[in-house]
Amino acid sequence: MSQFLEILQPVVHYSLHFLVPGLIAYIFFRKNWKQAWLIMILTMLVDLDHLFATPIFEPGRCSINFHPLHSYYAIAFYVLMLFFPKLRIVAVGLLFHMFTDYQDCLWMWYVNN
Repeated sequence: MSQFLEILQPVVHYSLHFLVPGLIAYIFFRKNWKQAWLIMILTMLVDLDHLFATPIFEPGRCSINFHPLHSYYAIAFYVLMLFFPKLRIVAVGLLFHMFTDYQDCLWMWYVNN
């Protein structure tokens, strides 16, 4: 079972990063859902903060509160962005990205314990 979960984890993770934002865009931003989806995909650039970590990639590391743009302070800022209509789609993308990374942390914890 553990080996199955290890294989399933990246499938779920990247589906949440790329496919679910499309669904969110279609449901909540239907008028311009393709543009909203693209904007949410572009929020993946938040992962550029991984380049400042040593090592850049470590399989068992949780991104949340480790990388600067994944910190609790940054997440609080993303929540504040929700209150500004012109930033709302970006905020939703960033917050869903943080949710996805958080569920990944929980998944790693579950598999390793």
